[in-house]
Parts: sequence; structure tokens; C-alpha cells
Amino acid sequence: MASTAKELILSPGLRYLPGRLDRESQESLVEHIRQIVQQAPLYVPVMPGTGREMSVRMTNCGPLGWVTDKERGYRYQSTHPVTGQAWPAVPPLLLGLWRDVAGYAKEPEACLVNFYADDAKMGLHQDRDETDLSAPVLSVSLGNTCMFRIGGLSRSDRTTSLKLQSGDVFILGGEGRLSFHGVDRIYAGTSTLLKSGGRINLTLRRVNP
Repeated sequence: MASTAKELILSPGLRYLPGRLDRESQESLVEHIRQIVQQAPLYVPVMPGTGREMSVRMTNCGPLGWVTDKERGYRYQSTHPVTGQAWPAVPPLLLGLWRDVAGYAKEPEACLVNFYADDAKMGLHQDRDETDLSAPVLSVSLGNTCMFRIGGLSRSDRTTSLKLQSGDVFILGGEGRLSFHGVDRIYAGTSTLLKSGGRINLTLRRVNP
């Protein structure tokens, strides 16, 4: 699974593992994701209140899935909001990665799958809809490189930018668990992993204590 043991600590709780997944593991994950999307199709989420569409498409796997809509806002639920069906299981490869690097005893309960087309982005935000904020958020990048921006606990804090490539892993935990973060741009043509381009981001989360 691992192509390198390198790990960089950006600040307390923010861990960057460049190249953590080798090409074979990345290809295996993409195949798992294709199967997940067949059962739980990608859909376009909207912002609470305004109903404005996000630029990413998303789905989930695991016992719970993160969803958002105009009326009820951000939340976790056990079923797909469009099909009403239970989410597919988290791929074993991702569970193994969590056990290897998350540093948290309990299993993740949700894996959010975001697909970024080459013109998509994600504004600065916190992952704070989980009850258990002691558990880290583990992020996996697949496909085209993105410009990832990470800040502090306030939206106005200074930010740092780094390019996340296919196979990179980033962990928000400890003091950095609620750091604001976002994706400023996708660099088209920087990976051959996804046949039609774009980027897939997988974020594993523990929701409940």
C-alpha cells in the first residue's frame, strides 16, 4: 500500500503523507469507487438556506454519509438522499489505511467521496458536523493535482497552500482538527489515473464517540 514512509508535520495535528498510496493501490481504490457509485450515484449537493449548488459532485460509503440540502442543512444520515438506499461499505483498503495512520482506535463511520471536475473548487470550511471531534479526518487524493489551502481555527487566520497529488494523504487531528481548509484549483492533465480527468477526494470520518 505505501510507496514511502515520509511524513511532514505542518503544525500540531496536521500531518501530510505525500505518496502514501502507490499506483496499484490508487487503481484499486478507483475501481472500488466505481462500484460504490453504481450503488450510490454521485449527486450535486446544495448549500443550506440558499440552495446554491456546490461545484463538486458527491456520494458516501460506510454506515453513515455526510449530506447537505437547503432545508435541513449539514448532517449525517444512513441513507442516500436521492435513492433512499443504505450507503455501500467502506473499501477494506481504506479501513487498513485508517488503522495504519489515523492514530485512533475506533473505525471510521463515514467516507465522503467528492468528485472535482477540473474547474471545481471548495471554499474554506471546517469539518465540524461530527459529534466526536477527538477523532481525526483522514483525506486521500486521487487523480489530478489540486492546490490545497489550510489555515487555523479562525477563517481569518493565515493560510498555507500546498499541491496534493494522486496518492497523497492528509490528516487533520488533535489541535488542527478544526482547521479551516479548502481547494483553490485543480490542475488539469497532471494525472493519468482517472480516464476523464478530474480529482477524487475521499475523507474518512468518525462521527460518534
